[in-house]
Amino acid sequence: MIRTAFRYRVSLLSALALSSLGSAFAASAALDALSSRDAAGGLRAALSKGIDVAVVQLGTNNGFLNDSKVAIPLPSALEKAERALSRIGMGGQGDELKATMNHAAEKAVAQAKPVFKQALQHMTVSDAKGILSGGDDAGTQYFRRATSAQLTGKFKPIVAAETAKLGLTAKYNEYAGKAAQLGLLSSQDANLNDYVTAKALDGLFSRIADEEREIRKDPLGQASSLIKKVFGTL
Repeated sequence: MIRTAFRYRVSLLSALALSSLGSAFAASAALDALSSRDAAGGLRAALSKGIDVAVVQLGTNNGFLNDSKVAIPLPSALEKAERALSRIGMGGQGDELKATMNHAAEKAVAQAKPVFKQALQHMTVSDAKGILSGGDDAGTQYFRRATSAQLTGKFKPIVAAETAKLGLTAKYNEYAGKAAQLGLLSSQDANLNDYVTAKALDGLFSRIADEEREIRKDPLGQASSLIKKVFGTL
């Protein structure tokens, strides 16, 4: 009886493994049937759509601030300081600083679309099929790894220009100075423009990844016939 049950389990596991392997081969065959041009074109179309959606969502007024998933908080040290300052009636400055940081990010994102579109074109045809058969956000992750340094270099001046217009540096220095006088914050802290740039890019890539997941989940619901064709084979 025990041996029979064991054989049954082994047979069931073998059947499941073969089924999974068969599905993988079928997906691979379907991808192989696509032309390299279609595979790359479909992937670029999907990521391009993700960029468009992300910029529209985040590049509008309060695009960051009103979205809890991507809203930029104060640096952790200042977050602790803010709670203490609130108790002595100075918390409003922390709220103002957070609002200014997030508005700086949204204005930078609104100007960044051409930079992302140009970077997207650097994706090679040979990369496309591997990305298509990867995880739900494989395209976004590849895009981020391949271009993050370049995008940061181009994005940071936009953030810096916006924070300068909004007086963010002065606000930050004033707030941090008061916190330091109270012994709540070290006199040395990370560069604020670096911080805002990194958080803004995190939010932007997060939105692109969300859109990529939706496309993979429902390729036939997309308007683009090329996206339907390419992602419908997965």
